Amino acid sequence: MAHVTYDIVEHDGGYAYKVGDVFSETFPTHQAAHDAAAAAAQRQQLGGQDEAIQYQDRSGTWHEEMADGGDRPETEVEDALKD
Repeated sequence: MAHVTYDIVEHDGGYAYKVGDVFSETFPTHQAAHDAAAAAAQRQQLGGQDEAIQYQDRSGTWHEEMADGGDRPETEVEDALKD
């Protein structure tokens, strides 16, 4: 099973959560970023219907595949920042 970690970080004059190399929008407070990360992690646990998806990999190649709506990753929020 896949695992997704939402890291709380300082970003662009405020705070954001980061998954891999991707940042969320910037939030004005640490608590707002933490709350948004927790909400995103919870939403990612919700199953849905199987659907066809398209995505582009790092080399720029596009792929199409069927995504299993019940195949959800484990999620966690890591927050090493102090308020």
